[in-house]
Amino acid sequence: MKGLPNVGGTVGRIVATAQNGLEVIRMGGLDTGTEPTPYKVVETEKMYRLRRYFPDDPGDGYAHIILIPPMMVSANVYDVTQQNGAVSVLYRHKVIPWVVDFGSPDHEEGGMERTLTDHVVAISRVIDLVRSVVGRDVHLGGYSQGGMFAYQTAAYRRSEGLASVVTFGSPVDVLAALPLGLPAQLVVPGAEFVADNVFNRLWIPSWLARTGFQLADPVKTARSRIDFLRKLHDRDALLPREDQRRFIEQEGWVAWSGPAVAELLRQFVVHNRMMSGGFVIDGEVVSMTEITCPVLAFVGETDDIGQPLAVRGIVRAAPDADVYETAAPVGHFGLVVGSSAGRLTWPTVGEWIQWREGNGEQPAAVTPMSRVRNESGSGISWSNRLTYGVGQVAGAGTAVSKELLEAVSSLQRTTLAVATESVRTVPRLFRLGQIQPSTRVSLGKLMSENAKRTPHDELFLFEDRVLTHTQVNTRIDNVVAGLIECGIRPGVHVGLMMEPRPSALVTVAALSRLGAVAVLMSSSESLPEMLTMAETRVIVADPVHLDRAAAACDRVLVLGGGSGETRAIERADGEHIVDMEQIDPARVRLPVWYRPDPGLAGDLAFILFTETQGRINRWSITNHRFAMSAFGAAAAAGLSNRDTVYCLPPLHHASGLLTTLGATAAGRSRIALSTGFDPDRFSREVRRYGVTVVSYTWNMLADILDDPGFDPGQLGSVRLFMGSGLSAGQWTGLREKLPSARVLEFFATADGSAILANVDDTKIGSMGRPLPETNPVRIAAYDPATGRMEVDNDTGLVREAGPREIGMLVSHAGQRFEAAGLVLRDVFRPHDRWEVGGSLFRADADGDLWFMGSVQSVIHSAGGSMYPVPIQQALSMIPDVKLAAVYSVGEVGSQVAVAVVTLRQGVTSLTPTQIRVGLGELPAEQRPHLVWIADSIPLSEAFRLMTGKIAARGMPKPGSKIWYRDAEGRYRRYTASAAAAIDWTVPGSAGTAADGDAARA
Repeated sequence: MKGLPNVGGTVGRIVATAQNGLEVIRMGGLDTGTEPTPYKVVETEKMYRLRRYFPDDPGDGYAHIILIPPMMVSANVYDVTQQNGAVSVLYRHKVIPWVVDFGSPDHEEGGMERTLTDHVVAISRVIDLVRSVVGRDVHLGGYSQGGMFAYQTAAYRRSEGLASVVTFGSPVDVLAALPLGLPAQLVVPGAEFVADNVFNRLWIPSWLARTGFQLADPVKTARSRIDFLRKLHDRDALLPREDQRRFIEQEGWVAWSGPAVAELLRQFVVHNRMMSGGFVIDGEVVSMTEITCPVLAFVGETDDIGQPLAVRGIVRAAPDADVYETAAPVGHFGLVVGSSAGRLTWPTVGEWIQWREGNGEQPAAVTPMSRVRNESGSGISWSNRLTYGVGQVAGAGTAVSKELLEAVSSLQRTTLAVATESVRTVPRLFRLGQIQPSTRVSLGKLMSENAKRTPHDELFLFEDRVLTHTQVNTRIDNVVAGLIECGIRPGVHVGLMMEPRPSALVTVAALSRLGAVAVLMSSSESLPEMLTMAETRVIVADPVHLDRAAAACDRVLVLGGGSGETRAIERADGEHIVDMEQIDPARVRLPVWYRPDPGLAGDLAFILFTETQGRINRWSITNHRFAMSAFGAAAAAGLSNRDTVYCLPPLHHASGLLTTLGATAAGRSRIALSTGFDPDRFSREVRRYGVTVVSYTWNMLADILDDPGFDPGQLGSVRLFMGSGLSAGQWTGLREKLPSARVLEFFATADGSAILANVDDTKIGSMGRPLPETNPVRIAAYDPATGRMEVDNDTGLVREAGPREIGMLVSHAGQRFEAAGLVLRDVFRPHDRWEVGGSLFRADADGDLWFMGSVQSVIHSAGGSMYPVPIQQALSMIPDVKLAAVYSVGEVGSQVAVAVVTLRQGVTSLTPTQIRVGLGELPAEQRPHLVWIADSIPLSEAFRLMTGKIAARGMPKPGSKIWYRDAEGRYRRYTASAAAAIDWTVPGSAGTAADGDAARA
């Protein structure tokens, strides 16, 4: 009857719902009648089984692709649906799929101990296997974390054997856009804690992996389940998506091994090393910059897991690769499974492969990925979320959360920065404050503590090899045994002449652990003098320095490899030259007196040498002074285990020993060592090692900044340059070329009593202020003409210099055992003690200190005292000037200040106007008398200007590339007639030269 409900239809729905529901309960899902695509397991190893799909087809003329699943997803992800599955679609495009099946680790022997490295190395072996079978390069593809594996393997292999890499929703710049829009500043500390304290004990079962994926978009998960229940009566409507539903809800998930998860979090979340470089695979340092084959990255426009901004990081991480993308209106799972994947993703992959093989045109959906970062937030737009309806509520919550975070970002960042720096620096500074003369503290002890705290963390990166704290500590102990076998005892002064390589750093630490004194020497002509000053009768040298060491010293211990190793072994006679590599540490019987790391704060630990005006000065460093420098520099630089410090300075320079080795040990950072120094190697190794901090000394960076091929974009991981002796011009150049990086310039007096640092990097050229917990300093009024401090006539105490007044820097001698130089008492008040180092400074109105030069470098001209450092800094700021040095010629009272400069590549000369403008901030009487252009300026091993060698040339001869200063401070051409007319003993005499003999500015 009309208007009555269709009882039969209702009953039918109920019955169908009951029948289908019972089948789901009993069988886990509906029987779709589909069969898996045929494949054959062609190789079985402990780590994987390799599937070759369509095994009956020889694949003549077909291309080949190896597909990698994520760790937590079954390999069947590439064959979920019969028609739209990856393997079927690719086969229709004349591509043979090979799929790596890692199995379920909880059911595999040793599966729960698998590491991330195990997966990458296994994939690399698969590539070799498939290539050997098919006789050609192959394509490599991966979904989600499987795509990360693909990138890492391509980098590990340096793209060898790969025709291209294809990834699907695979993040590279992980911290740029974390899943669900979580803020990095909250995730990173948690990820580090979990990696170090949870996943070293636990693993993730498959049910938890599935739950985590579903919770990533709870609204979509709930909606899918409700839709399934509402349509449970309509079998025909459910069957097309049933295979996909069963895969997501039940069958598609496998367990994660704890070590692999921990390594993933530590390397690629905490340190974000797919972007910065320097991740470690099988003991080798790897960088994404090694990828040179073409890359195609699929981007899910509503993907909240592999967010677009993170996925597009590949274009910056792999600058030498041609990177393309295909954007799809789907979420994370929809990139590889479902109707959209069957319609867009996999046909595009097939077309891409044929294009790369030279068998077709570039696919319409494939476009070059822009290197300009133009997304905001995660890269997922609101229009995409609303248009495609994926994760709308979850997305809204994420976006609102991000807006709230951004609204309070200023307060949050400030608070977090203060908290983070406090956590890093306060314990270090507190430890410094507790050091007493009897406190046990030394480099060797610091290395032991780090090995116990983080035994498996990386410490040294060298020639693509990696050494952990445990490995280094073991090597230190072995070298200690060798030193003991060679008769070295605590307190003995042992010379060290070695290149900055792991064996050198290990030897320094071994001498510290033994309690001997490491005398760090250069191979300069002053080596015999250094040996005498340091009371040293034995040298430890590497093969490179063997000849120089043997010529200067009667006993040389050779340690380490490198060039000349074979010759060193041949020359070893057991007495004059001893090859320590031939000593078996297991056979050395340690004496009863040996106690590891016996050094006390008051004990002498190191001896360095500085050269001023051609004179060698000895710098004795106690363990306390080393600790002050190491912990103070680590605190100032904010070093942590997330940093990789690139060590450029030689160990015999304070920047090498204290700023690099000492500070990185105190900060538990990684140390990257180079086999040489040139612009090409510098850029390449910075990218490969993921360097965040570059350690320099003096003019090391001049050639890099002057190199026409220097690309600042390759140094995106560098946040800090730290060292000493950087000119104002080079400092300015760094800030212009790398605005995201800052400079931390240190200064230490020749006796090491004062340690200054320009921490905030706002005043270029300033030495800043004393590091916290180091000796306080003051500037005593000083008369350079008499060479004496000025005394207050009323009190008899030394007068303190006022703002901008040049005076002598003195440091408070609080620890009586520390004094290495001249110590004066009753200086500014009764009973005080101040150490005098011989450095002249001025303080500006804010209290920041500016170095003017040493007492010996003051130029005593007819017009008064002149200071070389301000002249050098001013000249270095002229854009066309590469290096600048200042020296004096003549007798005291009538000395001539001569400035010599070299020019940048492509520049042939300067104009008088450039010189005058460059020196414009200096008073006329403080400008050099002569300025001349030289072809080169000699540099020491530490890249310091060797002004003594320049001064030996004497007064420069008149010529077209030399100018003199007239009485008004202007510069004119220095001709023969001008030189004859000038009397340098008379102030202002240069102004009497005939105008006709000079070109005025």
